[in-house]
Amino acid sequence: MAEAYLDIETTGLSPYLDDITVIGIYLVTNGAPRFVQLVGEEITRENLLQALEGANTIFTYNGRRFDLPFIRDHLDLDLEDEFHHHDLMYDCWERKLYGGFKSVEQQLGITRRLTGMSGFEAVILWWKYRSEGDRAALELLLEYNREDVVNLRVLRQILHE
Repeated sequence: MAEAYLDIETTGLSPYLDDITVIGIYLVTNGAPRFVQLVGEEITRENLLQALEGANTIFTYNGRRFDLPFIRDHLDLDLEDEFHHHDLMYDCWERKLYGGFKSVEQQLGITRRLTGMSGFEAVILWWKYRSEGDRAALELLLEYNREDVVNLRVLRQILHE
């Protein structure tokens, strides 16, 4: 079976007030890994389930408190009912690695091409894309999300060496 690494970008922190802008999924199977990003109107229950097809475990960082509630509230889909979910944040806590994902990456020496970017900048990039049609802003947002998702797998590999 495959494992999926999942991370979302949103317009803010509240699943009740804000929207999901990007869902990134890195599906790792015995064959070639597959990377999928659902953007804007592509973010539907059906598209997400299709992107996760074949996965038995979904890995996130703080997903239990952030990503999965957003998905549940916006897509009427509880991923923990459909898949085994493993939140890597709690593994980090067991190893005395605290802070957000970027902080843990720094503590462990996990590198990024896009340094200094945060979820706040991701929100700004989304609005630049939506309000101004700025494709470069969207591409940067998608690269940021891609690094998050791929680095989740790197984190898991480091934690379970």
